[in-house]
Amino acid sequence: MLYDLNIPWSPTTTSTDLSLTISFASSLGYNVLALNHTITPPIPSQITNPLPKFPSSPTAAPATPGIASSQQPQMQQKKQPNILHRVTVLLSDPSQNYRLPALAAAYDILAVRPTTEKAFQAACLSMAEPSLISLDLTQHFPFHFRPKPLMAAVARGVRFEVCYAQVLTAPDTRARAVFVSNLASLVRATKGRGIVASSEARSPLGLRAPNDVVNLLAVWGLGSERGTEALGVNPRGVVVNEGIKRSGFRGVVDVLEVGGREDDVKQQQQQQRQQGKKNGGKGKGVKDVKQGEGEDKGNGQKRKTPDESGDGAQQTISKRQAKKLRVALKEKEKEAT
Repeated sequence: MLYDLNIPWSPTTTSTDLSLTISFASSLGYNVLALNHTITPPIPSQITNPLPKFPSSPTAAPATPGIASSQQPQMQQKKQPNILHRVTVLLSDPSQNYRLPALAAAYDILAVRPTTEKAFQAACLSMAEPSLISLDLTQHFPFHFRPKPLMAAVARGVRFEVCYAQVLTAPDTRARAVFVSNLASLVRATKGRGIVASSEARSPLGLRAPNDVVNLLAVWGLGSERGTEALGVNPRGVVVNEGIKRSGFRGVVDVLEVGGREDDVKQQQQQQRQQGKKNGGKGKGVKDVKQGEGEDKGNGQKRKTPDESGDGAQQTISKRQAKKLRVALKEKEKEAT
């Protein structure tokens, strides 16, 4: 499956433009898309998800003239890609992340876009909520991409997002040069690992086919194998990790049902029967004893008591009976003397 986890959305985006972008991305072969809503801190206290919802069922395409009616039903069944909801927080101060857990609960994917070195270090090393670090590589960063924090983030399961539409729609050649330089530094620091390729295309003109994206990344310094992982394996890991966070507690999968073994079930039944016999045949023990007696009578044999069989446990007596026996023994000893 192919993923594009960054289709920008804003309140000014019309439904027609968004539908055209999604349809064109689906025609290029992308199976999973994520609508991205960018938020600038401070995060509001009342968190709502304004992203539109799209049905995942097949939609009917308009009839095409000049095609036989028998072939049109096959063309009309056009399956839409799976649409996810994503939020990206512009992060400049790590102390502003106290509402990120509530924000993550309202969306499918949570990403951060750090703009300072302090925020970038926190996103790589300490922040547990986001699974994706999105970078605007057309801007000059006031810090360098060092291997140690980046590899620590990759080891924690955090991925770095590279948006190729930034260089395609760059306003000048300077921004393109900065993009290529930043991407080369990122690839060198991460050794090509943990990179997710997204489009960030605001219109269908910014989208490219998967093979074209792999070729572009190869020209910019990322190998073909790593480029293929950036479109499939790595974004899939982000989606799966985000799903596990929401379906379990602290990333632990919930266990719904555990099947018991036959030996354990039989042993439990035997314990219940023994407990019923000790209680004087109450509850289930009485039923089991009666059932056993009926089976023995049907075979023409008498059911043996524990005393007759010789291997049964001795009948227990109460404390009052034991006290009476002790008193009777003492009286007999006095009479004998």
